[in-house]
Amino acid sequence: MRSPRTPNGRQARDTAPTRTRGNALRSVLTALALVLGALFAPGFGVLTGTTDAHAVTKISHATATSMFRSSGITWSSSGGCSDRNNPTCTSFEQLNLASAQGAQTLKSASGCALNITGGTETGHAGGTYSHWNGYKLDYSKYTCIGNYIKNTFTYIGVRGDGAPQWKSGSGNIYADEGNHWDVTYYNCGGC
Repeated sequence: MRSPRTPNGRQARDTAPTRTRGNALRSVLTALALVLGALFAPGFGVLTGTTDAHAVTKISHATATSMFRSSGITWSSSGGCSDRNNPTCTSFEQLNLASAQGAQTLKSASGCALNITGGTETGHAGGTYSHWNGYKLDYSKYTCIGNYIKNTFTYIGVRGDGAPQWKSGSGNIYADEGNHWDVTYYNCGGC
């Protein structure tokens, strides 16, 4: 049996195996490009929820204080220092850029005074989304910021330690620890 002829009189070839291999190769290369793009994009990663860690951009203490100063955010420590390895200091060394931007977003959105009392220094509870890992900041309890958090964000119940919590629209968690606000920044809060 002879192969069918094309309109120009040439013998037709079966190109299905070539097309299939080409499509499969194209799919593999596309998937590889997406994975590599996610792995090497600075400060970016794939999140499936707020329990999955992802790549973050870390900043220095000097960069953080410059960002805070430019936004009118103050900071204080009981020890009057910034040594990350001293629990009486308030350090921003290795703070996540998104956490610093989250503080700036909170300050500009609320219009309230904002004073940071805890950063990345040792002495806080551990875990993936911890102070030490750059995800948390503590704020002084002022009436203005407390009212903003409670009236703007969604109350989500108490944490395991009994601290009442509110969740922003962007997913960040604000916990009232009695004498200060403990905030977990998963992102910059709309910066």
